[in-house]
Amino acid sequence: MENKRPKPGYLLSILGMRCPRCRRGEMFTHKNPFKKIKLDYILDMPETCPECGQKFDLEPGFWFGTGYVSYALAVALSVTTFVAWLVLVGVSTEDNRIFYWLGLNGILLVVIQPWLMRLSRVIYLYFFVSYDENYQQSKPFEFDHKL
Repeated sequence: MENKRPKPGYLLSILGMRCPRCRRGEMFTHKNPFKKIKLDYILDMPETCPECGQKFDLEPGFWFGTGYVSYALAVALSVTTFVAWLVLVGVSTEDNRIFYWLGLNGILLVVIQPWLMRLSRVIYLYFFVSYDENYQQSKPFEFDHKL
């Protein structure tokens, strides 16, 4: 009987920034996005997945859609921090507590931006490429440009 590897979890694969097709290969060349604050370092990706050969840049201009995903992540994070601030600290019209939240939220978004940029690329690619249990025997996903 063949010894099958267990299917990697969906959410853990996204947060671990793994290839959507095999959920095992690393999507980024460098593990730590905070080591160098240079865009070409933060978003440096191999051409294909080292495990299954899935091409990451599916077509020219493919990554432009990640701006929408990044925006949605920033809004979700801001809503989450606002609710946490509302519950823990509170909001009042009598003082400037809302401005403290705005400042802290802005700083948080700037500090974690390299991670958010990477995460938005991973989530966006997961929209188009699905998990393939038999990735060793099948061809990687490509857009069909036939009209």
